[in-house]
Amino acid sequence: MAEGALIRLSGRVIRAGQAEGIALVSPEPISFLGGVDPDTGIVIEPGHPLRGERIAGRVLVFPFGKGSTVGSYTILRLKWNGQAPAAIINRESEAIVAVGAIIAEIPMVDLIDITRIHTGDRVRVQDGEVLVWPAGEAS
Repeated sequence: MAEGALIRLSGRVIRAGQAEGIALVSPEPISFLGGVDPDTGIVIEPGHPLRGERIAGRVLVFPFGKGSTVGSYTILRLKWNGQAPAAIINRESEAIVAVGAIIAEIPMVDLIDITRIHTGDRVRVQDGEVLVWPAGEAS
């Protein structure tokens, strides 16, 4: 990897754990209830910038969640169906996504400058630390 390419970010642990994957970044909030198909892990919300993208196994990065509290259960259903993200990173967490990540045992961190992470970057979440290898950098 090119020297200096690694980006280190620190945030608040919402759900402890370690995961690594390719980032999928949304500039807009995500609603899990009605916005993500729990059987396929595909974003289905009309007009959403990630519409048609599969979140399964990705490090899902977005500002915050929105929508119904049933969204927490939808995140759990994604986990049960093998369609959950590997980890979740938010600018600022809120209760719906936080509870979903906790009950589904998905590592989650917030209070992160999400503008430093781009779709396609390789990201590792380990408790409150986020390591980012920008896409296109040799590893």
